[in-house]
Amino acid sequence: MTDAAGRPGDRAAGRQPIWARPERGTRGPAPTHSREAIVAAAISLADTEGLGAVSMRAVAGALGTAAGSLYRYLSSRDDLLDLMTDRVVGELRPYPPEQDDWRDEMLLVARQQLALFRAHPWLVDVIQRPSGVGPESLAWFDNCLRILAPVRCPVTAKFEALAVLTGVVSLFARSEAAAGSPSFAGVDLGAYPHLVAALGRVGPPTPPADLFGRTLRSLLTGLLTPG
Repeated sequence: MTDAAGRPGDRAAGRQPIWARPERGTRGPAPTHSREAIVAAAISLADTEGLGAVSMRAVAGALGTAAGSLYRYLSSRDDLLDLMTDRVVGELRPYPPEQDDWRDEMLLVARQQLALFRAHPWLVDVIQRPSGVGPESLAWFDNCLRILAPVRCPVTAKFEALAVLTGVVSLFARSEAAAGSPSFAGVDLGAYPHLVAALGRVGPPTPPADLFGRTLRSLLTGLLTPG
């Protein structure tokens, strides 16, 4: 939702954002598809076959038209990725209800974001594109700043915390944390005494802890509250 510094990203150099352009060009035949339909077809392809399957030709094929016809609505695949990103970010609405503590509310936001990444795995690879910060991404960012309004810290710290939050959520979405200890079956651990000692202190299996919640709470508290 934000750039590496946590701020809504600057547009790619020299490219007008797709949201500032008309729905379609003024020249050529009457439109047979809407921008909405094109983006929906692209998202469906990405969800089922992965981001690599999304090309102008493939999307056109899914719509039963020629690839050239899509250029009446979009100038490039980058435009398509921008629209796809912002469209699925819109699925975060409605935002979680207000909580008494800002940490609780931010954790709900993070859980909602994690669910979105799980539903659209390709999103993790495009969410940080600076040109992809559209209306829905800005609305999400604005909502986070509303939640953090009571926190007494520099605004830059809030930007950075939101960047870290998105990064950590992305990490969990890429690889869910496994419960229990790793398996070292068949490995000679004789040269690793500290590891052997640690494994010897591992107790019986316990229900998996909320590593996601603990991680986010600790990070947000550490980044946004005085030491």
